[in-house]
Amino acid sequence: MLAGMLETIALPGASLRFDPHYLPPGEAEAIFAALRREIAWENHRIRMFGREIASPRLSCWIGDEGTGYVYSGSRFEPRAWTPTLSRLRDGLRSAPGLDFNSVLANLYRDGQDGMGWHSDDEPELGERPAIASLSFGATRRFCLRRRDGAGGTLKLDLPPGSLLLMEGDTQSNYRHALPKTARAVGERINLTFRLIRPNTRRNVRPSEG
Repeated sequence: MLAGMLETIALPGASLRFDPHYLPPGEAEAIFAALRREIAWENHRIRMFGREIASPRLSCWIGDEGTGYVYSGSRFEPRAWTPTLSRLRDGLRSAPGLDFNSVLANLYRDGQDGMGWHSDDEPELGERPAIASLSFGATRRFCLRRRDGAGGTLKLDLPPGSLLLMEGDTQSNYRHALPKTARAVGERINLTFRLIRPNTRRNVRPSEG
């Protein structure tokens, strides 16, 4: 059972569960190759400080019908589930209380691709969302820090085949990031599965874990 595999990470004001070996190495490697091939990767342009820039990663939004979003002035409709993404979602949904109707796929091409500090706190996700983050390819460091500035930064290496589940008040109390690195690292794919609630939709701003 999925719930029994996950170990709790003690972090005040957050609910984090982690399994660095959710998928065995051979399966994780095969899934990475399938995702690299199946997903229609795009380089979105985002508006920052009044100007448009290319996002420092490739992305794709996948989901059920009705999970479209507006980001940086453009509307994106979800692409269809691929066979591999569907199987991964089915595995995650086997745990009681977990359900997902969309996933943000991010491809980090090297150490110069990353994700800045943010919270997955859009109203469409509800007050205490569950975000399931699966990683494939190169190991990268994932960081969390409190939104109020108290305490230090939790740094967690996410190896291929790992699963990080963020629930409860994590998004309300913490921001997270995937920092860029000068180290030579290979490609990494991260999938963050979410449950979009259409009755609370405004402008969805998809982001990474």
